[in-house]
Amino acid sequence: MTTENPYQLLVFDWDGTLMDSVARIVACMQSTIEVLGATPLPAQRLRDVIGLGMREAILQLYPDADEALFQAFTQAYRERFLFIDDTPAPLFAGVPELLDDLLDQGYWCAVATGKSRVGLDRVLDETGLGPRFLTTRCADETLSKPHPQMLQTIMDELGIMPEQTLMIGDSTHDLLMARNAGTDALGVTSGVHSARELQPHAPKGLLDGVAQLPDWLGCRRHAWSSSG
Repeated sequence: MTTENPYQLLVFDWDGTLMDSVARIVACMQSTIEVLGATPLPAQRLRDVIGLGMREAILQLYPDADEALFQAFTQAYRERFLFIDDTPAPLFAGVPELLDDLLDQGYWCAVATGKSRVGLDRVLDETGLGPRFLTTRCADETLSKPHPQMLQTIMDELGIMPEQTLMIGDSTHDLLMARNAGTDALGVTSGVHSARELQPHAPKGLLDGVAQLPDWLGCRRHAWSSSG
């Protein structure tokens, strides 16, 4: 880390941050709930749990869920997301170019996501983005956000300190995880939560979308250089 480059490691959430997949996730949850005959829930309730691990999300939606419901919900949801539902879930515009630009500038990139390993590996392969990331962590490999373990294991693997790390995400779960891990966080309002919902969790900044990240980092580098 230098005054010109305060962050070495940029850790991205996936859904709602790099991929415009929130509508697809909600549609798959709604379909799963209908198939299982569970109590219907408003779309906003479903949006609010995006980013959590599957078990944690189900328990927030249905606090009395037993193991049978958890297993049935998980299987039905994954079948719909991976094979059945055709709601578009494209990358946000310019994401591949954004990552290439960041790598060219010397940043290290990683992913910390509530997706399963199977789900993340699938989209990394489909989008061709896998080689851009030094490492990735999923909710079925660590404790769920907002617990800091996901970020901590990434930093430990790469030998990076919290003050060298910036978490970029669209949900309060991302910002809380960053705070719990002792890292800075940057909120994007392109996904689950609005600026009004993200602001109380003290992000270093709020962006309309991840494509604005290079400009924000450039301003930070300039500020650090001037203060040095």
